Amino acid sequence: QVQLVESGGGLVQAGGSLRLSCAASGRTFSRYAMGWFRQAPGKEREFVAAISWIGRTTYYADSVKGRFTISRDNGKSTGYLQMNSLKPEDTAVYYCAATLKTIEIYYSTSGWYGYWGQGTQVTVSS
Repeated sequence: QVQLVESGGGLVQAGGSLRLSCAASGRTFSRYAMGWFRQAPGKEREFVAAISWIGRTTYYADSVKGRFTISRDNGKSTGYLQMNSLKPEDTAVYYCAATLKTIEIYYSTSGWYGYWGQGTQVTVSS
């Protein structure tokens, strides 16, 4: 079992940056792979990025490659999503997720993750 709490969302102008945090409690965070997803109003939940147990492997949606960076600090039981060069189309509620299953194949599938945070709103103005 693990509990996840996102923070760091807010309002930012296009071209700006935000860093989202995902604080974990419960079973040791290092045992979980984690991912970030986002959902805009009226849209399907969309994969953003994922990272393996100890950060050896990362995955990104094409829409955020080169702009977003996923990382983790297992000593602090916290995952991060650094978002640079933000665009209005990045506006969404962002969720962190965790899984004990391998993400080598299914890293972009929301149903593969068993644990989710409450979400944090990111709004990018034009």
